[in-house]
Amino acid sequence: MNSMTGYGKGVAESAGRKVGVEIKSVNHRFLDMNIKLPRTLGFAEDIIRSEVKGAVTRGHLDIYVNYERESGGKISMDEQLARDYCTMAAKAAMKFSITNDLSVSALFRMPEVVVVKEEDEDEEAVGKLVEQAVREALKGLSVMRAKEGEMLMRDFSEKLANISAFVDEVEKLAPVTVEEHKNRMRERITEMLGDVAFDEARLMNEAAFFADKVAVDEEIARLRSHIAHFKDICAAGGALGKKLDFIVQEMNRETNTIGSKCSDSKIAQCVISAKCEIEKVREQVQNVE
Repeated sequence: MNSMTGYGKGVAESAGRKVGVEIKSVNHRFLDMNIKLPRTLGFAEDIIRSEVKGAVTRGHLDIYVNYERESGGKISMDEQLARDYCTMAAKAAMKFSITNDLSVSALFRMPEVVVVKEEDEDEEAVGKLVEQAVREALKGLSVMRAKEGEMLMRDFSEKLANISAFVDEVEKLAPVTVEEHKNRMRERITEMLGDVAFDEARLMNEAAFFADKVAVDEEIARLRSHIAHFKDICAAGGALGKKLDFIVQEMNRETNTIGSKCSDSKIAQCVISAKCEIEKVREQVQNVE
């Protein structure tokens, strides 16, 4: 089991080039990537998407790419523009009787006097560095997501055990509820009729009707089946989140049915406790890949 929360960082460098990749992941219904990379590396976006899709199934990923390169450009001077600046400075000095203090460093700071022309980027070489850095970042991300997944698994085991305990308690209380209802009916009839005889068979029919109305055997069986299925899916590994989410919905549905059928206060308390645990499981399942 993997969580959808994690972080990974990767660096690759060669021949004066260095690529750094950071990946941050949070939960999301689908695989969603937000890639931020320098304009010069726009060609590498497909490489990043391909690598991520091969390693991640679900989650929102913020992917930050940084690129550094030793100067590989050529520096040149626009001689005509520099000459024009010098001529203008000399004319201004003569016209306004001021000192011409235009220095070489000041001249080089003038707009567009010094031109840096970058060499064309070797897309193949940079693409390989991007691929290496992304793979390294994904390894770190996978390790963290797996650790988070182990914690989720332990938490699920604890909560499923609690839910099973509540189901067992409901199963014990359900027959008692029917018997108590039959006794209350007998007491009310006796209280109303006194010593007058009444039809015992009719009382048994009413009790049987009530027992059928509040019977939760099927719901308990299905709820236990869902719990077992939940555990089996967790043990299978892989992308589990969507399957587990559907199972939790079914668990909640069966629990609600039990609550609506039974009016006993003790059973109601068990149902409420079970629903609280199921809701906690549902919240945690949202972070399972």
